[in-house]
Amino acid sequence: MTTPSPRNWLPARRGGGSAGGPAGGPAKTSRTEPPFDPNSWSGSLILMVSIAAVLWVIQIINAASSPSLDRFGLRPRELDGLWGVATEPFLHASYGHLFSNTLPLIGIGWVLMLSGLRTWLTVSALVIVLGGLATWLVAPSGLIVGASGLIFGWLGYLIARAYFSRKLTWIFVAVAVLVFFGTLLSGLLPSSDASVSWQGHLCGFAAGIVAGAVLHPRRGGPRTRRPTPAVS
Repeated sequence: MTTPSPRNWLPARRGGGSAGGPAGGPAKTSRTEPPFDPNSWSGSLILMVSIAAVLWVIQIINAASSPSLDRFGLRPRELDGLWGVATEPFLHASYGHLFSNTLPLIGIGWVLMLSGLRTWLTVSALVIVLGGLATWLVAPSGLIVGASGLIFGWLGYLIARAYFSRKLTWIFVAVAVLVFFGTLLSGLLPSSDASVSWQGHLCGFAAGIVAGAVLHPRRGGPRTRRPTPAVS
């Protein structure tokens, strides 16, 4: 509800125009630009591209640093590597590593961002913490960096959300994401390549499923009334 301006209640001046503008001209209205909306299609895409750009800036600094910033990555079952749970998604082993993650990061992250910035932040936090801790517990010794676990967590959440909510829109979204990025699921399988942490992928994916189950619990069926006992 808006309150009309007192000026609109004044009578028109004699001999001149209305009170809205000088000398009878049209009243001037102030135009304001619409605020940036992170929940819109374009706004969400801009945010995800900006996040990807930040990762590229970090990688440029990382490549130029000696020693590398990768030393702050996750080290399974080492206390001094536990902080890597939070820093792992922002570090990459090489430009090629980051390049392979950029498109899924923007694409899947953009789809999730369309659900709202708060949902994106909540799911991302759950995946980073739960997936990172699980990776720290089960992955083999070494150094783990990369946003792959977070990406797999987003993918797991979108699939779990469709499964638990049973909403046609979210089912369609999950199917569309799988059409474009379904080949990523092969990264959940054990690999002989020691440079690929499939455990991190799997833990992130599982954390995304947990996030979907927590945020979108399946509703129970209709309750049945208990039969009224007969009175003798």
